[in-house]
Amino acid sequence: MVAGRGAELLRPATSSGRATFLELFFDLAFVVALTRVSQRFADLGGEAGGPLVAGLGRTLLLFLALWLIWSHTTWITSRYEPERPIIQAVVVGTMFAALVMAVTLPRAVEERALPFTVAYLMVMVVRPLVVAAALRGHPRRRVPYRLAAWAAASAPLWLVGALGPDRLRLPLWAAALAVDYLAWALGWPLPRLGAAAVRGWRIAGEHLAERHQQMFLIALGESISIIGIVFSGAGYSGERAVAFAVAFATSALLWRIYFHRAGLLLTRALGRAPMPARLGTASERTHALTVLSVLVTSVGYDLAIAHPFGPLRPTWLLFVVGGPVLFLAARVWLEYEVFGRLSRSRLIALAVLLLVTPALARWSPMVGLSVVAGVLALAALFDGLQNRRRPLEEPASPNGRETPGTSGSEA
Repeated sequence: MVAGRGAELLRPATSSGRATFLELFFDLAFVVALTRVSQRFADLGGEAGGPLVAGLGRTLLLFLALWLIWSHTTWITSRYEPERPIIQAVVVGTMFAALVMAVTLPRAVEERALPFTVAYLMVMVVRPLVVAAALRGHPRRRVPYRLAAWAAASAPLWLVGALGPDRLRLPLWAAALAVDYLAWALGWPLPRLGAAAVRGWRIAGEHLAERHQQMFLIALGESISIIGIVFSGAGYSGERAVAFAVAFATSALLWRIYFHRAGLLLTRALGRAPMPARLGTASERTHALTVLSVLVTSVGYDLAIAHPFGPLRPTWLLFVVGGPVLFLAARVWLEYEVFGRLSRSRLIALAVLLLVTPALARWSPMVGLSVVAGVLALAALFDGLQNRRRPLEEPASPNGRETPGTSGSEA
C-alpha cells in the first residue's frame, strides 16, 4: 500500500514516448536563454588575453547552470507522467524561473546576480520538495529529497556570490555549480541512505532521446536566427551575401552530420536499452557539448558575415573553427554511445581542422568559415557514400546494459 501512494505520478509502460506540447512550450524559455548565451559569446569576439578567458569562463558557467535546469526537467518528465496536473505545474513554474534566468543572463554576473540566483535556487531547492510531497509515501520520494538537500548545501555559495563582493562571485558560483554537478554524478549520497545513482533510474528512454534531439534542433534554430539577423542588419555587399550562404550551409551540414545514423537512432537505442538511464546520462553530457558547440559556431557566423574580409584577430578562430571542432568531438562520442565504435570520417575531419587552424590564423573569417564548411561537407559526403544502400543497423551501445546493483526501491 505504501508503494502505491503517489504511484499515479509515475510514467506507465504504455505512456507515449513523444514530448508533450507543454514540454515544447517549456523549451521556448530556453530559446530566449540560448539567444542570450550566444550574445554573451558574441560580445567576446573582439576581446583578447585575460578578458577573453574570464568572459568565456563566466558565459560557460551561466550556460551550465541553465543546462542543469533543463536537464533536470527533462529527467522529471521522463520519470513522471507529464500529463498529471502537479507535474504540469512543476514544468510551468520551472519555465518561469528559466525565463527569469534568461532575461537576467546578459548581466547575471554583474548587477542582476541576485534575481538570477533566486530563480535558480527556486528550481533546485523548492521544485524537488514539491515533487516529493506529491509522491507522498512512494519510495521514490527520497530521490527529490536528496536533490533538495544537496541544492540547499550549495545554496549559501550561490547567495554569498550574488550578494558579496564582485571579485568573489565567479569563484563562489563555480564552486557551487561544481557541487551541484558532482552531486548529480554521485547520485546525491546522504548519510545512512547511500546514493541513488541516476544510471539505475527507470525512465522513458525514447522520451529522453527525443528531448535531447529537440534541444539540438533548438540550438541549430538559434544559429539560423543569428545568420538572418546579422545579415539583415549589416550593410549589404556581395562578400556578406557569400558569407551568409556559407554560414547557412555550415548549419545544414551540422544537422546532416548529427542525424546521420547515430543521431537518428538515438531514440531506438534508448528505447531498447535494458537500462536506458545509463545511456541517458552519457547522452546528456554529450548533448551539453553539442549544444554548446552550435552556440559557439553561431558566433563564428556573426563574425564572418559582419566582417567577411576584415582584419583577423586570432581569437576569432575560437568561434569560427573552435565551435565545429567541439561539435565533431561530441559527435564522435555520440557514435560510440550508440554503436560502440568511433566514426572514422569525423575523426579525420576533426584532425584536419586542428591541423589547418594555425594556417587559418593568417586569413580572414570568411576564409576560415569556408574551410570549415568544406571539411564538414567532405565528412558528410564520405558518410553518405559509405552507407549508400545500406539499411539502418541496430544500435549496439556499450552503455544501457543491465549490470548488478543498478536497481532498487528508489529507481
